[in-house]
Amino acid sequence: MKITGITAQVVQVEFNSPFVTAALSRTHQSTIIVKVQTDEGVFGIGESVPTRHVTGETIESALVVLKELEQKLLGQNPLCLEKIHMIMDQHIVGNFGAKAGIDIALYDLQGKVMNKPLYQLLGGYSDTIETDVTLSIDEPKKMAQSALEFVQQGLKILKVKIGVHPIQDIERIRMIREAVGDTIKIKIDANQGYNAAEAITVINSLQKYDVLSVEQPVPHWDIHNMAYIRKNISIKLIADESVHSHHDAMKFIQQDACDMINIKLMKSAGIFKAEKITALCEAAGIPCMLGCMAEGHVASTAGAHFAAAKRNVLDVDLDGSLLNKPQTYLSGGYTRKGGMITLTDKPGLGLELDFDYLNEL
Repeated sequence: MKITGITAQVVQVEFNSPFVTAALSRTHQSTIIVKVQTDEGVFGIGESVPTRHVTGETIESALVVLKELEQKLLGQNPLCLEKIHMIMDQHIVGNFGAKAGIDIALYDLQGKVMNKPLYQLLGGYSDTIETDVTLSIDEPKKMAQSALEFVQQGLKILKVKIGVHPIQDIERIRMIREAVGDTIKIKIDANQGYNAAEAITVINSLQKYDVLSVEQPVPHWDIHNMAYIRKNISIKLIADESVHSHHDAMKFIQQDACDMINIKLMKSAGIFKAEKITALCEAAGIPCMLGCMAEGHVASTAGAHFAAAKRNVLDVDLDGSLLNKPQTYLSGGYTRKGGMITLTDKPGLGLELDFDYLNEL
């Protein structure tokens, strides 16, 4: 079997409401549907999500990279993932989101060739996961109302964006906790919005509201202060934007700079290297989280397969189906009830894609 072509189609994933973090505000996310074709008629579907503020990519740059990588991968066996990643990395440094689109498509293809759902090929620990839902930054009262509405829909875990103003952030969590009661789990994500002193003050002030974890409170390069913060707080500290690869994960493990690492397929260039991160973390006794970049249904489904397959992935943030408007040309992959996601047993990612509709976009 040989790769005969890689195509890329830009699509817009629309949010139900503006998505606001300490880093930026968006009403939609531009993503790229990737299709890897073979000489035996079997194909795989992936998704690239260029994210300027995390991976340094844009839609325009990702399209160029995907076209160049296509030329390097023509004629390669699509099942030889180690070799394909070596070729991609030798040809182009970084550009993890673009590479993730190809990687995901190859894993989808592999599942189809073997006639097995992807989660089984990746380890098969489970076929179900529970996701949180993210509350973007807004006025405290509005965030509390949104939290209550999600809880009424059956969600049991809330991930709250903070990192803009310490006093207001504390008020946001106070009002959310009062609105949803004591049984709902609350996590916070500062998206690099604080300095170390602010982070420690805010996090310790929130302890009385039973916050489970805090994600990336300081800039991605500041591993020293991540370690310092960890020593001065009593809740779990999660590294996100700081960790793209297993090399990054090793640095955090060596410096005792986090309690958990958030893996995102767009940061790790896909599933192949995400497996390296979770294996390294498991060896070090560090659990992992599987997060997302507000991507579409293809990448979300790939993330769900990965998270369900791995015993060391203990936390899941795959809330696209809750935050995004439906992509009518895509279906399958999984079903969701409240926060519970159940994967299908169809081969690969288990997705159905209306190519005719997609080509008309």
